[in-house]
Amino acid sequence: MASMSTSSSPPCCSLSRRQFLASAGALLLGVGLGINPSSAVAFNPQRLRQSMQQLYGQGGLSVLEEWFALLERLRGQDVQAQLRDVNDFFNRRIRWVEDIRVWGEEDFWATPLEALGKGQGDCEDYSIAKYITLKQLGVPGERLRMIYVRARIGRSQITQAHMVLGYYSTPNAEPLVLDNIAPSISPASQRNDLDPVFSFNSDGLWAGGGSESRADPLARLSRWRSVIGRMQSQGFI
Repeated sequence: MASMSTSSSPPCCSLSRRQFLASAGALLLGVGLGINPSSAVAFNPQRLRQSMQQLYGQGGLSVLEEWFALLERLRGQDVQAQLRDVNDFFNRRIRWVEDIRVWGEEDFWATPLEALGKGQGDCEDYSIAKYITLKQLGVPGERLRMIYVRARIGRSQITQAHMVLGYYSTPNAEPLVLDNIAPSISPASQRNDLDPVFSFNSDGLWAGGGSESRADPLARLSRWRSVIGRMQSQGFI
């Protein structure tokens, strides 16, 4: 098993300040919109294998089979084991690389198949892959949110846009944070380096650490809408 990746650049999202504020602004523009529930899951392993083979060849197919084995091993286990092993799986198998180097774009959200096939990605790609995997294991979607944060770099006051995955045991609970820059899962209160801006999942969009959804993520987040469409074509949903 490969060790966690290292890089000379901070393993956070490579969003410019303008891009980051535009993403946060999408939440404010979306206040008052209704929520459109996500479509029913139509998980198709054979189509996933075909998609991976076509896009990334035998190497991609091998790591996809590792992912299937992870699902098989963790299905039915307690949620803490699922969180720990899913977090570890993606942190070890995806090397942090900026989107511009992987995809030739400043901000690209990859599907789990694309991230595993490339073996590279940034913070959104880790978070999306963990989210989809945990949902496939039966963790209720309402307990999971991808959280955009401002992450402080080292001991400085410099902040950078970053995304983590939060697990909420109840809607108002303090989330556990699954992060590609930290090997262990911690309660949010122990992550003093992270300041939440907004969070979302397939069904809602929340401001800061709020408990009431403010908008429809598919309507307000174009990159989420795009990655959902590609996951449907690849066989995830």
